[in-house]
Amino acid sequence: MRTPRLSVEITEVIEWRDGETRRAVDYLAAEEPLEIRIVAADGLVSPLSVTMRTPGNDLELAAGFLLTEGIIENAQQLASLRALTDENIGKSNVVEVEIANPDYDPASMQRNFFAASSCGICGKASIEAIRRRGLRAPNPKFRVSPEVLCSLSERLRDDQAIFEKTGGLHAAGLFTAAGELLQIREDIGRHNAVDKIVGWALLEKRLPLSESILMVSGRGGFELAQKAIAAGIPVMASVSAPSSLAVKLSRELGLTLVGFLRGSRFVVYSGGERCLEG
Repeated sequence: MRTPRLSVEITEVIEWRDGETRRAVDYLAAEEPLEIRIVAADGLVSPLSVTMRTPGNDLELAAGFLLTEGIIENAQQLASLRALTDENIGKSNVVEVEIANPDYDPASMQRNFFAASSCGICGKASIEAIRRRGLRAPNPKFRVSPEVLCSLSERLRDDQAIFEKTGGLHAAGLFTAAGELLQIREDIGRHNAVDKIVGWALLEKRLPLSESILMVSGRGGFELAQKAIAAGIPVMASVSAPSSLAVKLSRELGLTLVGFLRGSRFVVYSGGERCLEG
């Protein structure tokens, strides 16, 4: 596994073990802000969102965020996407996006999104807001066997290159019905990891992901469920529990939601016809 260079930082620490101390070098998951700016047709630039993220795959993160939040509907509305480098620090913490969406109104979007690395985007947690976007139910014909589902948690963990070094990141993995890993992304925020996956699919022109399974580390929250539905993903599974709002949204919009997927056990909260035989 190859660890992205910008995603990891090195620090000196003091380790205590069995009454003895020693100096050592440790790896940390990098955490920095990323600002997403929208460039209007008249050249006016307006800030849209600031999220704390693990650097790496920033263009994917921005593209995925725009799609899963309903700011764009497809790759054709993404006119250009570029990272801006601050020469004083030698880093890029800003992505500017030109969009070709005639329905986009900058004034209506001035909600000062701040995506906290632990909780996702808190002001949009409303099923009614999702319903108004007109999202369609994911592929009803998709099927995955319980045996394949049970293999995904270990597969995800085995391919977490940054977690292997730092122990401090969430992951999102995209799998086929046969359990083949299509793509994996890691980030301090589980919602960012999912946006990176969706952004990758958007830029690769693979949307909708109607034949795919999304496996996420941690819990399956509302924001992850709505992002999966926006990308056309029929099955989302998580290592831990889903939230009550994620379950309600999944049942209403037809997402198969699986929780506590560990070893040979899982719990189905919605859409069991896609993954339970008989």
